[in-house]
Parts: sequence; structure tokens; C-alpha cells
Amino acid sequence: MSNITDFSMDFFSLKGKNAIVTGGNTGLGQAFALALAKGGANLFIPSIMEDDGTTKKLIENEGVKMEFMKIDITEEGAPKRIIDECIDVFGSVDILVNSAGICNIASVEEFDRKQWDPMISVNLTAAFELSYEAGKRMIPQRSGKIINICSMFSFLGGQWSPAYAASKHGLAGFTKAYCDELAQYNIQVNGIAPGYYATEITVQTRSNPETNKKVLDHIPANRWGETMDLMGATVFLASRASDYVNGHVLAVDGGYLVR
Repeated sequence: MSNITDFSMDFFSLKGKNAIVTGGNTGLGQAFALALAKGGANLFIPSIMEDDGTTKKLIENEGVKMEFMKIDITEEGAPKRIIDECIDVFGSVDILVNSAGICNIASVEEFDRKQWDPMISVNLTAAFELSYEAGKRMIPQRSGKIINICSMFSFLGGQWSPAYAASKHGLAGFTKAYCDELAQYNIQVNGIAPGYYATEITVQTRSNPETNKKVLDHIPANRWGETMDLMGATVFLASRASDYVNGHVLAVDGGYLVR
């Protein structure tokens, strides 16, 4: 039995760990990847987006290694190739962050299967397949961290994109289901649900005084989230410090869900 005096800030260190962050070279994914690098982890980043080397420079400046793999994570066999390649390059997969996602928007009358199918494939099915392949490697080593990037729409409805809400609700449910299966092997499966962030995709909303006020009126913190606000939660859920946190979806939203 451990003693409280055994606790150390080293529990937050990711030194020597190897992490996969899907879509980790763009958007919020880049912040998740850099947070893990700052914690000491090596990064393996599969993405469908071309890489210009910017993320690699940021990560390697932290004294760790990064490997990039251009791949469509929805292709048949892609999740297994990603896990296998990470292990070939770094020797293990200790952390998986399912960050890649898409959000198609259309009116309810126009939101058909052409809009629905690719979102379910990327946001939910690929996350499942990657977790399935990673889990097979984490079980024998009796350790691992899987972090699914959920959303406010894991809890709420969502106009203009039923597939986004459905896939993010599904991802939250999958997080809990895989916790129930994998916790016995000392594998923690959790989610992060970002609130409203000042990113490129929210420029239009933030630049319109009416829509900007509508969002801010719903956030007790009275500000949009900054990308850095997500980085501490990422390190925590990837580290030994969160070994008894499992099946939880952590909202990093400035209080949005309570109002």
C-alpha cells in the first residue's frame, strides 16, 4: 500500500513515454502533442494533413523525438499500421490521443448520409479502431493511457451537424465502455471535452458582436478558452498522476456546462 509521502511531482512526468496524437500537426491536436512533448514524451503523429515541419521543430525543441506519418486514419488497416509503426520506431505505445475529427455543417433538410458517414468514420470508428489496436499492445505491458477528444456536444444537442453530436456522444460512451474493459489491466481511458476556444474555426463567431456575446454570456469565466488551457489537462490524463481517474470525460470549458 502506498504512502502519501510517496507522491511526487515526478508523477506528472512523461519522460520515456511514447505517444500517438492523431491529427497532432494542426489545430488543437498540435497543442495536445506539444503538451505531451513538454512532459517528456516522444510523439508519433499520423495525419491526413500535409506537414510543413513546424510541429516537428516545436516538439524536438523540447528534447524529445517526433515521427510523422501521412495517412488517412479511416482507410482499411490504417489504425494497425499506425500502432505498428509507432512501436517499430519508438519501441512501445504508452499514450494514445484520439484527436483527429471533422465537422460538416448543413441544414437538417440537407444533412444526409454524404455528410453523416465520413464524420462517423473519422470521429468515432477510427478512434475505436486505434484504441482497439493500441489496447492489444497496452494489455501485455499492463499500462497505458487512452485520451479521447470529446466535445461540449458529447453532452448537448447540436444544430446544423447531427453527426457531430452523435459521434461525440458515441465517443463519450465508448470512453466509459473501454474503461470498463481495460481498467483491470492498469489502462486508463478518459476524455477531454473542450468548450469554446479562440481558434481559427471560431473567428467568424468571435468577430460578430452578437454571436460573440451569446457565447460569452454562457461561460462563467467570461472569456473564450485559449489553446493552452487544454494542455495541463492533457498532461495530467497522460501521466501517473491520473492512474485512478478512469472513464471520465473532463470538460475544459470555463464552466460552460454549469450555466
